[in-house]
Amino acid sequence: MSLSHRVPDLGALELLLAVARHGSLGRAAREVGITQPAASSRVRSMERQLGVALVDRSPRGSRLTAAGTLVTDWARRVVEAAEAFDAGAQALRDSRDSRLRVAASMTIAEYLLPRWLIALRAERPDTAVSLRAGNSTAVAAGLLAGEADLGYVEGLSVPDGLDAVVVGHDRLVVVAAPSHRWTQRRAPLTPAELAATPLILREYGSGTRQVLDSALAAHGGLADPLLELASTTAVKAAAVSGAGPAVLSELAVTEELSSRRLVEVPVEGVDLRRALRAVWPTGPRPTGPARDLLSLARGGS
Repeated sequence: MSLSHRVPDLGALELLLAVARHGSLGRAAREVGITQPAASSRVRSMERQLGVALVDRSPRGSRLTAAGTLVTDWARRVVEAAEAFDAGAQALRDSRDSRLRVAASMTIAEYLLPRWLIALRAERPDTAVSLRAGNSTAVAAGLLAGEADLGYVEGLSVPDGLDAVVVGHDRLVVVAAPSHRWTQRRAPLTPAELAATPLILREYGSGTRQVLDSALAAHGGLADPLLELASTTAVKAAAVSGAGPAVLSELAVTEELSSRRLVEVPVEGVDLRRALRAVWPTGPRPTGPARDLLSLARGGS
C-alpha cells in the first residue's frame, strides 16, 4: 500500500511542530533553518495538501487551529518514529563500519594489501580489519559463504557469483637461482621448453597456476611439477635454494632479483600478464570501509 499524496513530508511536519512550540512562524523558521517567507509558503502548501487550515496568523503571532493541533499530535508521532528509524539505521552503519573482513590471494595479500590497509587505517582508525590469505579459489568461496566483505584475486576470470573491478595488473616471470643453467642462456626460453620442464609451482586453485596453465595449454600443457607448494614464500625459498626454476609474480620477486638471489629467465612467445581484481558477491557495490578500501586499491595499485 503506497502513502497518499496528501501526506506531508518530514520537513513540513517538523516545521509545524516548531510553530506549535514557539507560537511564532518567524522563530519556527529560524529553528529549522529557513526564511520566514519560505516557512509561510511551506505551511500554505501543507494546508492545501491536507485540505484544512492549520495555523491562524495574526500580529500577535501564529496559533494552531483545532485541526492544526490534531495534525501536530500526529506529526509528533511520525517525526519520533522517523528519528527512531534514523537512529537505528545509524546503529547499523556503525556496526558495519566497525569491522572489515578481507580475503585476498597470496600475492596481493603479501605485496599490495599492506600499504592499502595502512592508508585505510589513516582514514578509518576505528575500523578493525581482519585479513584471510589464500588462493583465488578460496577467496571466492569465502565471499560466497559470507565469511568476507571484500576479496582480491589474481586469476584469469571472475569467479561465478561474484562481481569485480580491475585494480591493477601484474606479470608472471620465470626465475631460477644464479647457478641454474637457464641463467646462462643467450636465447629466451620458448613456450614449449617452459611447458616441458618440471617447475616449482603454486597449487591448483591459485591465480598464478591458472594463468600459467592457460598460457601453456597450446604448447603441450605443464609438465608434472617438480614441487607443488601452497604459498609464494615457499616457492621462492625453494627456487633460491637451487631446487629448480619457478614461475612467480613479478611483485613477489623484486627483492630477490635486485639482490641476485634469483635471476629472471626471459621467455618469448607467451603472454604471462594478468589482471588483479577486487571481487564481492554479485549485487550492490561495497559500502562503508569496503568501499573505501576498494577506492584505495584502485587509486594506489
